[in-house]
Amino acid sequence: SFPTRRSSDLFISVSFATRALEVAVAALAQRLRKQGWMLITAVMVLFSLLGSTMGFSVETLGFYALFLPLMAALGYDRLVTASMIILGALSGVMAATVNPFSIGVAAGEAGVSIGEGIGLRVLLWVLLTALAVAWVLYYAAKVRKDPKASLVGFDAETGIDPAAAETAAQEKLSGMQKTVLVITVAAFALMIVSVIPWSSIISPRAGAAEDYYTHAVAAAQPLWFELNWWFPQLSMLFILASILIGFVAKMGEKETVRLIAAGAADMLGPAMVVLLAGGVSVIMNNTQTLDTVLNSMEQMVSGSSAAMFTFLTITVNIPLGALIPSSSGHGALAMPLLAPLADFAGVSRATTITAWIMGHGLALMVAPTSVVLVGGLAIAKVGYDRFLRFVWPLWLGMLGV
Repeated sequence: SFPTRRSSDLFISVSFATRALEVAVAALAQRLRKQGWMLITAVMVLFSLLGSTMGFSVETLGFYALFLPLMAALGYDRLVTASMIILGALSGVMAATVNPFSIGVAAGEAGVSIGEGIGLRVLLWVLLTALAVAWVLYYAAKVRKDPKASLVGFDAETGIDPAAAETAAQEKLSGMQKTVLVITVAAFALMIVSVIPWSSIISPRAGAAEDYYTHAVAAAQPLWFELNWWFPQLSMLFILASILIGFVAKMGEKETVRLIAAGAADMLGPAMVVLLAGGVSVIMNNTQTLDTVLNSMEQMVSGSSAAMFTFLTITVNIPLGALIPSSSGHGALAMPLLAPLADFAGVSRATTITAWIMGHGLALMVAPTSVVLVGGLAIAKVGYDRFLRFVWPLWLGMLGV
């Protein structure tokens, strides 16, 4: 899964270099600038949808330069901007539907299809996204009506050049940028369609994933339009899309390679997390530690209800998510243990995966190890303590959901 995630990062790096996505979002912001609530809703739903389907989160750090001065001009403080971006993306990450880098990894470790439980995950995405949007809109309306209600104030400098953001907002998409947007949307749409085992969803009997690397589905006859792609094919998809964008943008060989290298620059940290998490599972298996833990926990959960086991799964994975903010690494570490426990408790593995990603997402919303959170707050110059004061009621509400 890691090479695939890095391939998508390479693709995003090359795509961002054309400024196509930046100008498109700027155009949307300009069109909705007179209706602040609609702009907040549109951005949060968009980021949540991207987070739910392909783990779009760290990529949001590039949008603060655009939204900070724009939102300030609309009468909102820096906390509104930060929460709009952070909670928009992380509510989608928490309610992941077909994200191959979180749900896909967990499904592979649990031996089930990525399509199992997708109905519940879609419902959760709708509920959690709506809850996050409503909470940010509530605070934004309060601050716009009474600036004294702001938790961060309006007097601090953001360090962002409003003139530059205004220029970006007035810029029109060129023909090249429109083509890049089409390629970007098509690539991620193909990714979503290609990894879903439609036969497993449509069939009354959902099959388990037989192979972690190919994600072949057992006990389900593939439909004629199914591609049954998985990590190897997705990696090649993003690499080819990156090269295609470089060709369309006339970047040249050297610049395209430079951007691809820049996109891979952050590879080692997450790679070590994934490898170490996998190593922990191997050690626990080889030393029979996992069997011992399973035996003791089986006694604890065997009499618990499905709801109690699901709640315990969420609770246990919140601190784990804070320690391992990589969803791929967290899934590789947690699911080999959680999947058999779910069998002991009589809970489906698909439901356990949904509970696991909920715990992981709840951790990312408040953990100081979350790059999306601390990076965004640093750019917006919002204190971590002020954000916690703002977000804790929403956090408890999402936990309740």
